[in-house]
Order: sequence, then C-alpha cells, then structure tokens
Amino acid sequence: MNFDYNSTRPKLILAEYGRNVQNMVDYICALPTKEERNRHAQVVIDMMGFLNPHLRDVADFKHKLWDHLHIISDFKIDVDSPYPIPDQNAIHPKPELLDYPQHRIRYKHYGHTIEKMIDRARKIADPEKKKSMTQAIANFMKMAYVTWNKDTVEDDLIIADLRELSNGELQLAPDVSLTKLDFKTPPPGSRTKGGAPQQNNNGKNKKPQKKKKKH
Repeated sequence: MNFDYNSTRPKLILAEYGRNVQNMVDYICALPTKEERNRHAQVVIDMMGFLNPHLRDVADFKHKLWDHLHIISDFKIDVDSPYPIPDQNAIHPKPELLDYPQHRIRYKHYGHTIEKMIDRARKIADPEKKKSMTQAIANFMKMAYVTWNKDTVEDDLIIADLRELSNGELQLAPDVSLTKLDFKTPPPGSRTKGGAPQQNNNGKNKKPQKKKKKH
C-alpha cells in the first residue's frame, strides 16, 4: 500500500490556492492543444478568484490572477493570456549585497562613533567649544568603557586613550573629573518573570484587622 503524504509531494508554489489548483494547472500544461489549454485556464482563473475573494478589492484583480496562474505553472503554461506574462526575474528578485564596514576600530569597546566624534572635534576652531566637546567625548568614552567592562575605570586611562585616538590633539588636564559612573548589578530575585519588580511583603500587604468594639 502506497501512502501519499505532503512531505513527498512537490512543494506548493502559491499555498493560498491549495494543492488542487496546482494539480489542475499541471494538468493544463500537459494538454496537447492550445484551445483546450485556454478553455481550462479560464475555468481555473474563475476558481482562483472564488477561492481568494479578497483579490477583488485589488485594482485589476484579473491581471493579478493571470500572473498567479503563470507563477503556479512555474512559467511553463502556454495559453493566450489577456495580459503580459510577468518577468520571472522580477517575481523572485535577488537581494542586493550589503556593504559591510571595512574600517578598523582601534578600541572596539569605544566603537567607531567615538572615532568620528574625535575627528569632528579636531576640526573645531573655537577653543571653548573644542574644550567642551573634548570633555563630552571623554564622558562618553567612560560610559562606553563601563558598559562593556562592567567595572570602574580611572579617569587617567580615559584621558590617555582620548589623547592617543586624537593623535595628541584632544587633551584634558590630569585633574579633570569626569562623570562618575557606577555599574550596579541588580540583586538576584529583584524582578519577576514578567519584568515587574517584586514587592517585599513583610506583612505590609496583609489586610488590616478590624478593631473590636468595646462594650
């Protein structure tokens, strides 16, 4: 006994029309004369419109049905279509290649954005604005360092890295105090599965007992 399973059948090209429509389209492709193929194709087009009534809301839905007929047949059906046959390459376009960044980041924990900010700050002519921008960049570098390393960092290290990344053009005084950042790990069990903080009852959520009236 031979069993017919979906896993052994050819893949449905347009699953919304079902297996029967695809079988009928395959049958039409095998008909010997174009007259028979045209007659049967019109019947299948009417059935496809009946199975997908939402296409009636689409502009020129008949054109859409004929395009789907060619797609289901894998563009092998030879019929007199009232519309141009769709381009097979336009139906399944290949995605464009992504341009991956090719630059090398010197300190990856700071990121490429820091390098762009440093290049921008080096071009500032106003000394006060340049100093303010340098301070802001150093604070951002400290925040990035603590985010990745999850530990405290001395301001001298950030200032030295900034000096190195800017080739000595952006410098801060050694006594400059950067923004204080502390990475604090949340205590275990402080949050529930849904993300809402747990409340420690300690008897606070108990309903107050009613006082007994003195007689």
